[in-house]
Amino acid sequence: MTQFDKRNITMMVDFYELTMANGYLQHHDENVHVVFDVFYRANPDKGGFAIFAGLEQVIEYVENMCFSQEDVEYFRQQHVFSEEFLSYLQNFRFTGDIYAMPEGTVMYPNEPIMTIVAPLIDAQLVETAILAQVNHQSLIATKARRIFRSAQGRAVSDFGARRAHNMDAATYGARAAYIGGVSSTATCTAGQIFGIPVSGTMAHSWVMFYGDEYEAFANYARTYPDATVLLVDTYDVIHSGIPNAIRVAHEILEPMGKRLRGIRIDSGDLAYLSKRVRRMLDEAGLFDCKIIVSNSLDEFTVSSLLLQGACIDGFGIGERLITAKSEPVFGAVYKLAAVGDGQSFAPRIKVSENIGKITNPGRKDLYRVYDVNGHAVADMISLYGETFSEDLPIRYIDPQKPWKNRAFENCTFKNLRKLYVRHGKRIEELPTLKEIREYVMKQLEAEIWEEEQRFENPHIHYLDMTPDYYELKMDLLTETRRQHG
Repeated sequence: MTQFDKRNITMMVDFYELTMANGYLQHHDENVHVVFDVFYRANPDKGGFAIFAGLEQVIEYVENMCFSQEDVEYFRQQHVFSEEFLSYLQNFRFTGDIYAMPEGTVMYPNEPIMTIVAPLIDAQLVETAILAQVNHQSLIATKARRIFRSAQGRAVSDFGARRAHNMDAATYGARAAYIGGVSSTATCTAGQIFGIPVSGTMAHSWVMFYGDEYEAFANYARTYPDATVLLVDTYDVIHSGIPNAIRVAHEILEPMGKRLRGIRIDSGDLAYLSKRVRRMLDEAGLFDCKIIVSNSLDEFTVSSLLLQGACIDGFGIGERLITAKSEPVFGAVYKLAAVGDGQSFAPRIKVSENIGKITNPGRKDLYRVYDVNGHAVADMISLYGETFSEDLPIRYIDPQKPWKNRAFENCTFKNLRKLYVRHGKRIEELPTLKEIREYVMKQLEAEIWEEEQRFENPHIHYLDMTPDYYELKMDLLTETRRQHG
């Protein structure tokens, strides 16, 4: 099989998930129901938040899970699994429930992004695929938003496909980048599959092929007179590229009643060159010609360029977006939270010498708390189904400072998660990619504090707990310590 053959991505499982599933079946535990939470422990790039992405692909995965005869035969050849288990896989379909934040939700460490409530084997087999989608797309969406913010309203385009870790990473990375704020992509698969606007002009090879730079520019302008953007740094930006671009604008485009749309610079001192180029274009009467730059840019270089007064109208971002180069791993994990019969559940907790790795146990709800101006002041974990009245002060506990007596007053509460999949079937209509992107924009413009969005030392968003939930966690910690030392 090669990467170009039709793939059954149900096989996107880790081998240990199958060995565990086989063991559960042998011990007749397959009908026990469990609760798994997906969460992460730290924001990428030491930022103040992250953006949830990848939910649509998770739902598509669980809806279509099925092991083919070839898959089962592959497992048989490993000489590990019982025939009973192999027969079980042949008839396997995911039958669980999935609760999740809406895709595009601004999220914070240690809160349940998704919760899977399912029969034990079902819940175990979906772990790797869920984490692969959420970790990758959330990382890229978060990075894209940082770059978008640094551009201060200028257009940002995804140029990253050739630097992505593989073709799937390029395609789904472009999707996530669009969620985060990128306005277009050069990746045609992403444009075709997801409806993302595509953009692109020429490479240095176009200019080099014709030998003469003016001829190369003139041929391109004749071919695309309504969308002429010229790459001007193949030889010398100031002494060759820009003079030839200006000449093409006057001699080729203007007689056709067209304007030179833009030029792109892909190397050199972009701040210095952009200012020199802007003066040259303006002196030639090309005031409307845009200057686009690329070349290993990220939020820090973009911020620096604009701080230097660079005359830039748009940015093409490549490897540092599509690979989120400064933060290669998002770090979402998949942890058991409860075990039960499908109706009632006993909480489970992972205890560690590393305080940051102690989990939040049990079934739970997650609320975002808003002040009277609609700003999100905190998130709060409660017991699943726990109710409270917004008309009264609502006491909460900061788990980092549990000795303080605090309450939310004059606040509103929104349950952040919905039930998207019931018994293996989608029950919630999913938004379009454009709607997800707009949802991100709305939250960050109207709900999330500016102080949380700065790159350096952002304000920490609080994750509080209701007293009943906090008591549950403390009691379980005490009991677990007593039992296991």
